[in-house]
Amino acid sequence: MIGSACSRRSIYAFTCLCQRIKQTDSEIVKMFEMSRPKAETEGFQEKQAPLRRGSVRILDERFIRILKIFKWGPDAEKALEVLKLKVDNELVREVLKIDMEISVKLQFFKWAGKRRNFEHDSTTYLALIRCLEEAGLTGEMWKTVQEMARSTCVITPADLSETVRILGRAKMVNKALSVFYQIKGRKCKPTATTYNSIILMLMQEGQHEKVRELYTEMCNEGNCFPDTVTYSALISSYAKLGCDDSAIRLFDEMKDNGLYPTAKIYTTLLAVYFKLGRVETALALVNEMKEKGCAPTVYTYTELIRGLGKAGRLEEAYSVFLSMLKEGCKPDVVLINNVVNLLGRGGRIGDALKLFDEMESLNCKPNVVTYNTIIKSLFESRAPVSEVSSWFEKMKANGVAPSSFTYSILIDGYCKKNRVENALALLEEMDEKCFPPCPAAYCSLINSLGKAKRYEAANELFQELKESCGSSSSRVYAVMIKHFGKCGRLTEAVDLFNEMQKLGCSPDVYAYNAVMSGLVRAGMLDDAFSMLRAMEENGCAPDLNSFNIILNGLAKTSDPQRAIEMFTKMKHSTIKPDAVSYNTILGCLSRAGMFEEAARLMKEMRANGFEYDLITYSSILEAVGNIIGDGTYQTS
Repeated sequence: MIGSACSRRSIYAFTCLCQRIKQTDSEIVKMFEMSRPKAETEGFQEKQAPLRRGSVRILDERFIRILKIFKWGPDAEKALEVLKLKVDNELVREVLKIDMEISVKLQFFKWAGKRRNFEHDSTTYLALIRCLEEAGLTGEMWKTVQEMARSTCVITPADLSETVRILGRAKMVNKALSVFYQIKGRKCKPTATTYNSIILMLMQEGQHEKVRELYTEMCNEGNCFPDTVTYSALISSYAKLGCDDSAIRLFDEMKDNGLYPTAKIYTTLLAVYFKLGRVETALALVNEMKEKGCAPTVYTYTELIRGLGKAGRLEEAYSVFLSMLKEGCKPDVVLINNVVNLLGRGGRIGDALKLFDEMESLNCKPNVVTYNTIIKSLFESRAPVSEVSSWFEKMKANGVAPSSFTYSILIDGYCKKNRVENALALLEEMDEKCFPPCPAAYCSLINSLGKAKRYEAANELFQELKESCGSSSSRVYAVMIKHFGKCGRLTEAVDLFNEMQKLGCSPDVYAYNAVMSGLVRAGMLDDAFSMLRAMEENGCAPDLNSFNIILNGLAKTSDPQRAIEMFTKMKHSTIKPDAVSYNTILGCLSRAGMFEEAARLMKEMRANGFEYDLITYSSILEAVGNIIGDGTYQTS
């Protein structure tokens, strides 16, 4: 059996390889010489120039063939000797460039490192590190980086920068920091470029606090000063951390140091100023940018348009967009989406749809966000349901896959249009498409079912969401608690409130208000007051609705004085009464027969720009029977 196997193998093996043990050294090399045409080889010995050590031609034509066939081993070692290729750093780098298995490169690298009178330098280490990164062998790559850091070879700031970048790409952030400090402490002084490499890596991983530490350390070096790249990264980090004053200070500092801000830096500062509500300063910054010869980019215009839109300056934002087009700056889909959004919010749905139609001519392809924005704007503009549905179908026909947010917008819109069955069908479609349960969609449906007094159906959906997610959001709990309170199932409402706390879902102001509203409905005013105090003690700030709920409960009691006291307290607090608060007290005064006080309150309401509740107003006038021409009640 063994003999027959050997004979079969010999059929497929090169005859010369079977006999290689008998070959001379020169024959090993000769075997791998490239065949040449006869005319080319005639007189070759006379014409051939002396072969240069380290020649890429020699490496390509013979040694590479040996490595690819024999891999690394005694034959390849013998070839090195015969070809008189001295093992040095240049040879190692050239071998590592060869397109062959990474294991062969590793074996060769380790073998070379054990040769007498040879030591790897940073160039050979980095050559191998690059190969290992490309092969995805992060463990072996980290070992090689550690070996380089421990070795006696010189590591330049450029080498250190590249090492940090490679480790950063491999998401080995802590290891990159470790090597940075290890090499910095023994081998080289980092330059601004080196610090920039590690700062940019930390930014990509969201470690903005560490970026600040690196900046302080960099400034303390004494011989290493931040450049434009450093300032760009730092200003961006400070902005993301919400340290707006520090971002502005750094911007001024870089200009004082004679550095010119880039468009990216100006854009970051623009967003900061808009966030702080400093709209005029933001506009002045854009003018400064242009005066300094720094052309605004599409990202700059996006921030400018978004900022003006949030500030309620719709016409200015739209004018900026039109001016940008005239200046030849090409918009991208993100900018177009922002313009469509602000036009929709401003009630200019016609302009929004017109811009959508122009997107193709602007070389912008609508994406899922574009369609979501159009659909949401159509609902807000009270467009017919059929028109909204046609856009949903158009979206799918154009190959744009609806997202979970698309379904959430549609479900919410259908619920507000009292199309609950359509909304339920979309929820079913979401499930069929394997979208994860969307709390916002469930919230809209549960609320609509509750308003329709379909409490059991609402509770079924609530339980379904809990089973799917293991819990539910604070807002969904609040909606379910509110409807349990409305239908008199107060015990279940309170149980749900306690359940969400046990599950670690911190109640928000809506959840507290929902419970308080149920307690007030049940006439349990003292419990409602206790809930208001507990809310404040737990760090959840009451809103205007919280006080109006309590005020409404007090107004319905036989003693109006407590309601008046709370109303007066509200007027002297940071949360001022609104039209609901005034009308609640008006109703209370009317029921108590306190018409003079009601008349004074009505004058106060008008002075503060609030409208009367028609029902309350009519009841007061009917009780007194004294209506004057200008619509106010006159006392004697």
